[in-house]
Amino acid sequence: MQAMVLDAPADIARQPLTLRDLPRPEPGPREILLRVSVCGVCRTDLHTVEADFPLSRTPLVPGHQVVGVVEAVGPEVTERAEGDRVGVAWLHETCGRCRFCTSGRENLCPDARFTGLDADGGYAEFMTAPAAYTYAVPAGVADAQAAPLLCAGIIGYRALVRSGIRPGGRLGLYGFGASAHVAIQVARHWGCRVSVFTRAAEHKALAERLGAEWVGEAGETPPEPLDASVIFAPAGDLVPPALEAVDHGGTVVLAGIHISDIPAMSYREHVFHEKTLTSVTAATREDGRAMMRLAADVPVETEVQTFPLAEANRVLRMVKASEISGAAVLRVG
Repeated sequence: MQAMVLDAPADIARQPLTLRDLPRPEPGPREILLRVSVCGVCRTDLHTVEADFPLSRTPLVPGHQVVGVVEAVGPEVTERAEGDRVGVAWLHETCGRCRFCTSGRENLCPDARFTGLDADGGYAEFMTAPAAYTYAVPAGVADAQAAPLLCAGIIGYRALVRSGIRPGGRLGLYGFGASAHVAIQVARHWGCRVSVFTRAAEHKALAERLGAEWVGEAGETPPEPLDASVIFAPAGDLVPPALEAVDHGGTVVLAGIHISDIPAMSYREHVFHEKTLTSVTAATREDGRAMMRLAADVPVETEVQTFPLAEANRVLRMVKASEISGAAVLRVG
């Protein structure tokens, strides 16, 4: 099978992914073999390739927004059958026994393993995954449109829940890439009023088309204080202005797996009046199932740009430069 392989992390400008032929994997107990159709390209893939956080191993096949068809099932699989169309997300597997797993917080499991980081991901024609950690893809949602839901969508959903935003509430979104363009659709479905902070003209246009009441840039003041905000951009310097922009009792959520350092803040200007700063760490399977239900109910329409698998290096460069409108997806099968 063909796959884009990372042998050693490096700046994406050096094109560290190589297209190679690898043996087709075989599913083990409780695993499925997936024939990959598409794989979304996530900023987390960029952080993986550039080693912004520790890698557990190389060589490695990245990719964790995967849609495909079950080619074969391993022993003890009951959740999936050959021919099922399924998705694979960032959470690859957890221990199932720790205090986090047994209290509905499996995303915090200290022994969690992640797709495209601890296990080979979807930048390949085939991959294996634990059947219990896969998702049924809603009928009527095309493969390319479903792929971004499996990370961008799930993380956006969890960030909205963590923000405590309520129907009719005033929500701010900082950065308007793959996650935010899904999150705004969910927030609008809930009746929220949304302000978007972004620099790129095409991102501003997309935000307006998807129902943003106000669009500006970080540092600008929205028309009214916000009840909650989500920072999707990996920029710690957005935290102080975001906290200033929320009302008393407001919450700011950091939705990135990696973010630059947060500058010093003033207690009175930034955190007084019971303001909350919190983060999102991965997501649970229930978050994924909830996002898939919403995708069908809203319905969520993901805006995607598709590329051949062999162009993964170029696409990651575009992600780094914020040159993708909506989400990027690799065509694999």
